[in-house]
Amino acid sequence: MRVVILGSGTGSNAEAILQAQRDGALAAAEVVQIIADKPDAGILAHGETFGVPAQYLDPAPFKTKLEGVGEDLYIDTITALRADLIVLAGFMRVIKPKFIRTFAGKIINLHPSLLPSFPGLDGIGQAWRRGVKVSGCTVHYVTAEVDGGPIIDQATVRIAPDDTLVTFAEKMHAAEHELLPAVIARLSERY
Repeated sequence: MRVVILGSGTGSNAEAILQAQRDGALAAAEVVQIIADKPDAGILAHGETFGVPAQYLDPAPFKTKLEGVGEDLYIDTITALRADLIVLAGFMRVIKPKFIRTFAGKIINLHPSLLPSFPGLDGIGQAWRRGVKVSGCTVHYVTAEVDGGPIIDQATVRIAPDDTLVTFAEKMHAAEHELLPAVIARLSERY
């Protein structure tokens, strides 16, 4: 199963996926490309570290969504890569219907909350400010509804009385780094 990772930031989840691949823990999945929507995104460096092609693709003309000529560029590039699975790993753009239709059933997203609770931006901060005792992360299929697609799997994270927002976020990221590669491996076995 050919996997393309899309990201916008440091790429810690992409790094976890690539480390799982190096360790032989991605089953029949193989990351064939990393694509970033920012030319200086840290995720791009993981390509060189792990020997996986990585590139910046201009998402213009919009700052918060993938639409128009940028969307067409992404669709053409990913189609040429013959991607079987597209993993949104910190890709901070709203995916629009044309992209979703083109790759229907092939796009998954990692969200830092137990959906349907705390969708949208800053799931960790939303949970923290709400004072929940248990949160977690969710991998789901991408649909037109932001963070509303069918849930594939979730991992829970308990918030301890002595946690701070920083320690809670660290626990969340550790859970994400285990969950996302495991989901990709399971999907590859069914592919």
